[in-house]
Amino acid sequence: MQLLSSAFNHMESIPLEYSCDGNDINPELIIKEVPLQAKSLVLIMDDPDVPASVRKDCMWDHWVVFNIPPTTTHIPKDSMPQGIIGKNTGGTLCYQGPCPPDREHRYFFKLYALDCELDLSEGANKKQVEKAMQGHVIAQTELIGKYKRI
Repeated sequence: MQLLSSAFNHMESIPLEYSCDGNDINPELIIKEVPLQAKSLVLIMDDPDVPASVRKDCMWDHWVVFNIPPTTTHIPKDSMPQGIIGKNTGGTLCYQGPCPPDREHRYFFKLYALDCELDLSEGANKKQVEKAMQGHVIAQTELIGKYKRI
């Protein structure tokens, strides 16, 4: 399974447009080679480089979407994929772009193929989604982008 973007390559800089300094919209994502037995996809974007002074667990969840149809191959920029939106660390049900408070951070776009749909409601947080996914992940991939504020 692959997760790609037309906006940036793996381990390269995320353009300003997709950050809090720009339009704060999601970049285009391209999904390839989803296993045929997949029943749903989960997309999580998070930042593990958050300083402990901001978040004790040093993780900021920017985007959580689950029960995405496994036939999804494209998520256009500035859009929400079909599925159920979860709550990000900021408490909202949407994409929240990179906005590091201190230095360059890494942003992990993680894609999971599951053998089921998750029995969760809109607004479930990443921890709830990850707990429900246990034992159901049949493939996973990630795309990492970097961002530093000007």
